[in-house]
Amino acid sequence: MKPFRLLLTLLLFFGMAPTMAQNSRKIEDQKRVIANLEKKIAAEEQQIANLKKGRAATEERARRLALQLESRHRLLEETEKQVRLLREEIARKDSVAGDLSAACARHRVQYAAMVRETYRNYRHQNYLTYIFSSHSFADMARRITVLREMAAVRERKLREIETLSEQVRTEKRKLDTRHKSLDATTKKLARQKVDLERDAQQARAEMKQLSEKEKSALQRKMAQERQLSVAIGQLRKLTKGNTAGASFSSKTSGLRLPVAGGRVKRYRENMAEITGPKGAAVVSIYEGKVVEIKRNRITDKFDVFIAHGEYITSYANMGTVSVEKGQKVAKNQHIGTVGASVDVMTMSTEYKLVFGIYPPEPSQKLLAENCFK
Repeated sequence: MKPFRLLLTLLLFFGMAPTMAQNSRKIEDQKRVIANLEKKIAAEEQQIANLKKGRAATEERARRLALQLESRHRLLEETEKQVRLLREEIARKDSVAGDLSAACARHRVQYAAMVRETYRNYRHQNYLTYIFSSHSFADMARRITVLREMAAVRERKLREIETLSEQVRTEKRKLDTRHKSLDATTKKLARQKVDLERDAQQARAEMKQLSEKEKSALQRKMAQERQLSVAIGQLRKLTKGNTAGASFSSKTSGLRLPVAGGRVKRYRENMAEITGPKGAAVVSIYEGKVVEIKRNRITDKFDVFIAHGEYITSYANMGTVSVEKGQKVAKNQHIGTVGASVDVMTMSTEYKLVFGIYPPEPSQKLLAENCFK
């Protein structure tokens, strides 16, 4: 292998190093997120276990189990994300280790050829013949220099082999560690799915003990808990003079649903619940500016607020967010993904976005469904 080809291999390896380091940081961050969720779920389980028997306690257990199911779902999603990150890193490390192994093998073949040629020349005294056939002292000195350079090349080749061999061993050790981590995480994921189904069965059993009236009251109570954490009145102050998306008006219609493949499940006042598939993308219905991003303390999901001129749209119960506060967004631009939620009446999991729209004047009513006609 020529020196520049070795350099190319090493540059490829070191060029990928920042990417692998960044991925490793993501995996470590993911571990911390999972650990925090596990602590939260453990605390919720303890609180549920401490509830005394009785009608009021049954309703409270059902409410807390519904919230715990959402935490379980988020834990499941975060663990699945960690599994994906581990698999991506394993694929990269496997590729690097393979490239380094191939380069090392080529170096060994070339070094073996050099050694064989050196031994053949030594046995046939070709070196002496080569030196003493010089036509002058200057030519003899040049030939001695060439022989020394050849010996130096063999030495460098040997060092290159040792360097590559050590890099291969290091990458394979890292690869083995990640494989073990992936196996452990995959097993944890399987256990989490079992725990989720167990909690869901328990929650459904608790709900069966409640009357329809009590179920409706519990549903209203949980809906109140999920109200947007930031007062729209305060956000209206931030929209004064906003020019991004200023062409939006109460007459704007025929817009695309903010959830890809979504369907409108129910409207309530100026809000709409839009359900969709797991991991569905959420888009801004119109061009505008992100004026606020909040994490809901009850659901642990994200609420995003976008100003279109002096109108405000809210996107609540988002699992992930891909925009930042103050960022301008285009119409139909991806802003995150839909989050999981539990239907308290059936204790089944759904993925939904709570979408709201607020005119500049509080007294003005604007129904969310009118945007999509």
